[in-house]
Formats: sequence, structure tokens, C-alpha cells
Amino acid sequence: MRRHAIIFCYPPGPLYQRGEDRCQFAIESSSATSMRPANDLGYGAAIVRQQNCEALIRDWQTEGVSRADALDEIARCKPAMIVMTVTNASIEDDLAFVRSIRERLDYRCTIVLRGAIFWDPPRQMFEEADFFDADYLVGGEVELSIEALVNVALYKKGAITAIPNIFYKGADGVFVPTYFSTWHENLDEIPFPARDLMSNQLYVRPDTGAPLATIQTSRGCCATCSFCLSPLIAGTRIRQRSAHNVLAEIEECYFVHGIKDFFFRADTFTMDARWVEELCTLIRTSEVAGKINFVANSRVKPLDRETLALLKSAGCYLIAFGYESGSDETLRRIGKGATTEDNRRAARWAKEVGLEVFGFFMAGFPWEDASHLGLTRQHLLELAPEFCEVHIAFPYQGTRLYRQCQDEGLLVPQSLGKDFFSSSIVGTLHLSRDELIRWRMHTLRAYYLRPRYIAARIGDIIGNPQTFKNYWRYGTRLMKNLSHV
Repeated sequence: MRRHAIIFCYPPGPLYQRGEDRCQFAIESSSATSMRPANDLGYGAAIVRQQNCEALIRDWQTEGVSRADALDEIARCKPAMIVMTVTNASIEDDLAFVRSIRERLDYRCTIVLRGAIFWDPPRQMFEEADFFDADYLVGGEVELSIEALVNVALYKKGAITAIPNIFYKGADGVFVPTYFSTWHENLDEIPFPARDLMSNQLYVRPDTGAPLATIQTSRGCCATCSFCLSPLIAGTRIRQRSAHNVLAEIEECYFVHGIKDFFFRADTFTMDARWVEELCTLIRTSEVAGKINFVANSRVKPLDRETLALLKSAGCYLIAFGYESGSDETLRRIGKGATTEDNRRAARWAKEVGLEVFGFFMAGFPWEDASHLGLTRQHLLELAPEFCEVHIAFPYQGTRLYRQCQDEGLLVPQSLGKDFFSSSIVGTLHLSRDELIRWRMHTLRAYYLRPRYIAARIGDIIGNPQTFKNYWRYGTRLMKNLSHV
């Protein structure tokens, strides 16, 4: 059997958060977010290496590689397959790069596009963009389909119709879906991302600049938030890795790759308090005890103070909460399952146990007017997280929010090419999109330019030149983004 080369890549161009399907956005437009590791590429590469294939990972966007240089590398490598992660916001540039690949190569390379936009999309998507130069479109979890896809496309083994969560070209060249209802059940069976093929130094903590690895601890979400893709593309049942399996990946990162900082990624990381306790206990009694630091995300409910204290004791230094809104009406109508009082309690517990907080807020739901936005700004200032981000509500296709915006006539004619910072809505029933964007910028400015906040951050950087350098870089980016108000 011939050894095929397969490139897993993020294409060259502006920085987009590509590997996390529910969070696709332009990094440079965010307030305090850094590029996270290319785990989706790493999972795919780890699997195809088991199929007698040579795997390569190229994060050209984060490396700052030009399109011309990326094309040169592809031409030299002569891959049999290219697997490229795309986003809703970057799709036009991504497809232009695919066309450039076709023009450059003198042979037929199989091109696979992967992204959340391909999870059972409406036919309208194929009218908004030209996917002709791609061969396959993969939605959902790449590791569930990539092995079978390689067998069909490169080794002519198996049936394309048996592969879940993909589109393939029919005899007439029109993309045909298979079936979109399947997820990987035993996450412990999935090999760890091929970090030996990644440039791990590209992915760092925003404050210290130290290498940071993402550890995906579970998939799926049983919540009913109207705006979120997770229940749609990852299922409504939570699929957890075993705590021992998670620890094994942490230890591999620490002992093999020298990585000491982690982001524990999950849609519902603290939902199962007993699982969190088991993981924290394993970490505290392992060889990496006291040697690692990590960030985790959490819902504000269900949650208890003891869980946050356990996380702190195991090395957690920051917890991310999706507070979303300061309006209890909005929290109820989006199906958050929490109230502003739950937000306050979670913030208080985090402060009591010594955890910093990254708070996420969202505005621009169909019914919202100036009073709702005022409550959210007031709530943000009241909760006073160490870091915050404010998103404009983005109605991903397939979500309840999408249907609501569609029913109210609030969608722009074309939704592709948009993200949290350039939303696909014309506004709410009461506010224009421009008003929402100005409110976001004024709110972030009011938050980050508070004298008390600036003094606290100065305290963080005294005596630490590297942290000062990174704060300066992110602060400069933030002020540039907010200067257009």
C-alpha cells in the first residue's frame, strides 16, 4: 500500500478561531483572546498516521505564512489529500485559497473542507458560495469520519454513503449529504492530538506568553441556549472522557512537550461535580501536582462553591463564565437556565476561592431595546470580571435564534462571511446593527478604561517584563478596535 501524504491545515490569511466550532470569530476583533491550539487538525493527523499515511499539520494563518509560500509548500509536498478547517466568517477567503490550489497543482489532489457550517446546512448555503473546487465537506467531529474518508478517497475501500456527517459529490457534481445524527461515543478511544506535528509555541497564554495546550474533556451539551451550536453539532447528551484519560494527556503534554499551561475545553465542564472532583484529585496526587496551571469554562448553574475550590486546589487560576445578559427577561427567553442572581453568586464564589474570571456577555436578541442593553452594561460593571468579552448575538443556521430572527425579518440577505463581531442580523426589533456595535464598543471602553481596573492590571505586571509586554500588545489591540466609536 502506497504511503500517502495528507496536509491538515488552517489556510493563510487573517487569524480566525477555527478549531472550536461553537466559537468562530476573528481573533484581532476580540478584546482579550489568543489563538488556541489546532486540536482538530491534531486529532485528524493522529488518526491517519494509523492508516499508513504521512500526516502534516500546517497552521499557516497563525504562522503568518503568505498564500504564495503556502502554495509553494503544497506543490513541493504533493499531498494526496488536503483537509482544511473553514469558518462561517472566513469562507470566501478559504474558497479562494482552494481555487488557488487547484490552479497551482498539475494533478488531482483530494480537498476536504471541515467546519460547523457543513453540519446539515440548508441548500441555500450552496447558493451563497461556490464549493465546486472541494471534493468533500465534513461537519461535526473530524475523527468520526476521517478514517473512512481516507479509505474511500485514497484507498478505494468502503462506501461513501456509509460515512456520517459529510457531503460528497454526486454524478452530476452536486453535493449530496449522508446522514447527520452520529457522534463519537467513547472519547477515550480517540488518540491524543498529534502535538509532535504542531508548532506548539504558536499557542500561548495571553498574559505570560507560555505555551498553552487545549485539552478537550467532554463533548455535547444538554442545555437549551437559543444561540448555541453545541447541542446541534455535538449532541444533547454529554460524552465525557474518563478522568484518567484526561490526566494521561496532561502528562504527555508536560513530560513530552514541556507544556505546563492548559485550557480545559468543554461545553459543560463543571456540570458533573463528581467527575470534576475525580479529575482534581488525580491531578493533585500525580507527578504534575503543583506544576501545571489551567483555565476552565463553566456554567453559573448548576455550580457550587466546593467545585470551584477543588479546581483552584488542582491548579486552576481562571474560570470563564457565560453570563450573557444583565436582563432576567433575556436570560429566560434565550433558555439560559440561570438568572442574574445566579451570575452574582458564581462571581462571588470565584472571588472567594481565589479564581480570576473571564466573563462573556451577549446582546442583540430580537426583542432587546436600549433598556436591556443598559441592564447588561450595568451587570458587567457590577460583576467586574478580570477579563470580559461582549458579543453581538449571532444566529447560526439551525439554532432557535436563527429561526427567531428569520421569522422577524432580522437576517441580512447573506449570512456567510459573518461572525460575533460582524453579525448577520440587521439589528433587533428596536435597535440597528450599527447601534449594537457602538454599544458594544462603548461598553468595553467603559469597562477596560476604569481607573480601578487599570490599577489592578498594573499590579499584575510589576516586576514581570513578559507579562507587561503581552498586556501592552493586547491593550493596544483593544484600543485600536475601540477607536472607531
